[in-house]
Amino acid sequence: MTLGLSLGIIVGYLFLALAVGLVAYRVSETTAEDYYLASRSIGTVVLLFTTFATLLSAFTFFGGPNLAFAAGPEWLIVMGTLDGVLFAVLWYAIGYKQWLIGNRNGYVTLGEMLGDRFGSTGLRALVAGVSLLWLFPYVMLQQMGAGEALVGLTDGVVPYWGGAALITAFMILYVVLAGMRGVAWTDTIQGLFMLSVVWIAAVWVVSAVGGVGAATGAMLDARPDFGSFGGGTYSVGFIVSTVITISFGVTMFPQINQRFFVAKSGETLKRSFALWPVLVLLLFVPAFMLGAWAAGMPVDVPEGGNVLPVVLNEYTPAWFAALVIAGAMAAMMSSSDSMLLSGSSYFTRDLYRPVINADASERREAWVARIGVAAFALLSFVASLFRPGTLIEVGGTAFSGFALLALPVLCALYWDRTTRTGMIAGVLVPQVAYLAVVLSAVASFVPTLPRTVAGGWDVALGLMALSAVLTVGVSLLTAPTAEGDASRFAVAGD
Repeated sequence: MTLGLSLGIIVGYLFLALAVGLVAYRVSETTAEDYYLASRSIGTVVLLFTTFATLLSAFTFFGGPNLAFAAGPEWLIVMGTLDGVLFAVLWYAIGYKQWLIGNRNGYVTLGEMLGDRFGSTGLRALVAGVSLLWLFPYVMLQQMGAGEALVGLTDGVVPYWGGAALITAFMILYVVLAGMRGVAWTDTIQGLFMLSVVWIAAVWVVSAVGGVGAATGAMLDARPDFGSFGGGTYSVGFIVSTVITISFGVTMFPQINQRFFVAKSGETLKRSFALWPVLVLLLFVPAFMLGAWAAGMPVDVPEGGNVLPVVLNEYTPAWFAALVIAGAMAAMMSSSDSMLLSGSSYFTRDLYRPVINADASERREAWVARIGVAAFALLSFVASLFRPGTLIEVGGTAFSGFALLALPVLCALYWDRTTRTGMIAGVLVPQVAYLAVVLSAVASFVPTLPRTVAGGWDVALGLMALSAVLTVGVSLLTAPTAEGDASRFAVAGD
């Protein structure tokens, strides 16, 4: 099996996805609601898999197995069980209410919904600005993952920048063309594809090393600490912090939050979040256990490299390793195209039209959206070339930044007494504090600030509490403005 054939599988997969996008483009309408939300027509299977494929990215496919390889299989409990269940609960608490409100009032973005409720263009722009700020490192994460994936698959023949550039070019082309309908269709194909290949990979590798018992025994011989719970990386502070910041952060990701608006019915939404934990575990079990079992295998994972491609190259034929890497690329692409599409809607609807050019025509807005997609993707590509951290570190930074939005949004959804000033204080102050923490790690002009406190508790957890205290406290001290209208969120559901 030649290198050319391996790359041919990857490129062939990209063209298949592009063909689906072309079909979606031909049946789409030229309205913003259709381009960004597929006219709110998504059914259960497509909604479940587009959320699944959008959420599962390089962070999951490479970062997760890498952490399981280094620190043990408990990552499966953190992400697969605790986060899977907690996100499903939040999908109901936040997503279902958002769907009811959005379906009645026609909202497309989170900022648009909050801005209308509180009669504030400033709040709308603030939410969009914060979302675009943290979206940047997460798009960069996908480009880093793609670059590293192709380096692993080709033994360095394709350079890191080549893989990152390939996914960047595809993202720009696809998002400009396909819109939400095309993204959701390809997400469904990509989700089924990645789920299938990762299970086949796990069975193939485990069979090659003598079965599950032999793989587990070799892992425990090499790393006896992998056989017990707790200890090392998995402190109580780390587990609780990670579960809360990731699950709450996910609900505020633009590409996930916007999917709360696209279901064609409330029943569609309920079936989707009920099935979510099962689907998540079906992917995480084989992917993360491959990473953990690799600790007992005679494989040499280079410093800073990804464990999954190394294991596949060792135990499976080159063509199958290429298929699995194509599945990982699918995970990254399905996340990236959705991020760029949502980022585009946040920029044009919440920043460009209300703040910069209120009289812009639909045609001009559409061009601004497409140029914005290209500029955003190219800037994040350039940043990805500097590799500012590991996949887990970069992903964790974005998750925590988004998590700081969640509690003010919950207040707005369920507490009529919430005021515009309370919302702005609850969003702005914790974000500024967290940004200072992040910058202190990479900018010499910012005094060093800790990312964790008191034995491993993420500082973002404390800032989430601060966001809730500020939102409630400032709301109690200030009066609702005349422009606010709590009745905009008054909807009935079950």
